[in-house]
Amino acid sequence: MSGKKRFTPEELARLPEFHHPRVGPDGERIAFYYDGTGRNELYVQSVETGERRQISDGEVPRAARWPIAWGADGEEVLFHLDDDGDEQNDIWAIDLDGDAEPVIETPGQASLQDVADDGRLLYASDEGEQMNLYLFDPATGESEQLTENDEPVRGGSFAPDGDRIAYMTNETEAMENRDAYVMDLERREARRLDIGETGSQTAAVDWHPDGERLLVRDDTADFTNAGVYDLESDEVRWLSAGDAEESPQAFGPDGDRAYVLRSENAGRAPIVYDLAGGEAETLDLAEGVASLAGGEHFLADGRPAFTQTTPDTRSSLLAYDDGATETLIEPDYGEIDPEAFVDAEYVTYESDDGLEIGALLYDARDRPAGSEDEQTPGVVKVHGGPHGQSMQSFDLYAQFLVSEGYSVLLPNYRGSVGRGREFQQAILDDWGGGEQEDVAAGGRWLGDREFVDEDRLAVFGGSYGGYSAYCQLTMHPEIWKTGVAWIGITDLQLLYEESMPHFKATLEQQLGDPEENEALWRERSPITHVGDMEAPVFVVHGVNDPRCPVSQARVFRDALQERGWEAGPDGDFEYEELEEEGHGSSDAEQKVRAFGLIGEYLERRL
Repeated sequence: MSGKKRFTPEELARLPEFHHPRVGPDGERIAFYYDGTGRNELYVQSVETGERRQISDGEVPRAARWPIAWGADGEEVLFHLDDDGDEQNDIWAIDLDGDAEPVIETPGQASLQDVADDGRLLYASDEGEQMNLYLFDPATGESEQLTENDEPVRGGSFAPDGDRIAYMTNETEAMENRDAYVMDLERREARRLDIGETGSQTAAVDWHPDGERLLVRDDTADFTNAGVYDLESDEVRWLSAGDAEESPQAFGPDGDRAYVLRSENAGRAPIVYDLAGGEAETLDLAEGVASLAGGEHFLADGRPAFTQTTPDTRSSLLAYDDGATETLIEPDYGEIDPEAFVDAEYVTYESDDGLEIGALLYDARDRPAGSEDEQTPGVVKVHGGPHGQSMQSFDLYAQFLVSEGYSVLLPNYRGSVGRGREFQQAILDDWGGGEQEDVAAGGRWLGDREFVDEDRLAVFGGSYGGYSAYCQLTMHPEIWKTGVAWIGITDLQLLYEESMPHFKATLEQQLGDPEENEALWRERSPITHVGDMEAPVFVVHGVNDPRCPVSQARVFRDALQERGWEAGPDGDFEYEELEEEGHGSSDAEQKVRAFGLIGEYLERRL
């Protein structure tokens, strides 16, 4: 390992990244966020020449959380703008000369869903009592509400002729249910597509160029399947074999193929189905995680554009053609030797009840300063969601921790996506239960590795991962020497009271009615068990976080102090509020600050 150049946390945090690449309407340009200047900005790049031009200068958000979209004429880019991460987005447009102006301003959160060929915008907003769909007409400057659902409406896309939209919502008593709908915009009539069963999750993903078929997904058979739905006959032709998760992405530009992403062992590979014969072809990309670029998906010459990443290689944007790839956007490694990054091994272990849990393991002995003879401390890094997944992609925080000498385990606990509906829904009505046993078992498994010191284990996570960190320290205190809870959840009832309407619906779907299930909500709140904590915790929270409000951190801090714990580097716990930050950030300065805070804390405590 001595031949590899070591890197500092700040060098890692400042590596430029691109986000949300979107192919333009003409297929000849790509728009994306990029922070090569040290600040997130919007860029447009020519596919043919590779020439890249910065079009914004501070008008766009510092953090690239929300996606972008091209205007219908390809002469402007639409983006979401909030106030320092509070996610109360308005929708703005910036032309290619850099002139920006608001297009849609709402009193709540606006989320752009699609752009019609005539320039109309389909967006979701919670300006009413729930997240619903609205139609904005640039000719009049007026918006019209399209749906009036009690449950959140998710997604939304225009048919090719712009006369219909497809979207997803739930109109049943089963809170976990999702159904696909198509609405006729002239008559304002919506029909539910005849797919799946009550309790399954169905979505219409893409319109066929003929406007009479839809690419759909459904998980009635446990694994998510991809299929083609015929609107005239109300019949589905399933493409997937049903032996793994396959998430449909888009029809090919000629409508003769369908692109699907197949998930296995925390990796994701693109597959193309020939719609005439049904044959499937796995595209020849490196093992890891591939994603189809947004926007038009395909370049002017018909090639699909993919982002591609592995645990030890950063994201590239590639154009694919019959086994050959052209790199459109290369990863920037700065002064860091790419060989200095550590690959992850996919591993499995048994949880307390015998359920097999998949995870990614980063061995700190493989870092540039590592030694085969050393025994390292360990960190279990828990993903958010809970319906998220740690994948075989480049994980900036995992690489940071490994570079600091920690072996890292990323468990995909029950509730994670990628292993079917039964595994994903196993967490329902059980937050703080079985999935925390999975995390705890991961900690014990990591401590049993011969190269890990079982007396120096930490748990770290953000969002639901932060909730997990709190749960582990209060409900499984015997495993951990310390933990870092980043933008986490401590009091579920308080979270419900302060949540936006669509987040309230998610909490009800996950844990049931907060009044009827009050005992469960209280029992599974870490603050209820604060008296059982033994190890110190580092509480870190953004003051503008709308998903997990900063009150979650403050009430836990107060509870610790009430039991006599003192805050500070030499105290029983540590506490930090981050100004001008919401629910995490991609901003380079924020990452530098985060790495500094986490690194210094773990060095003191482990």
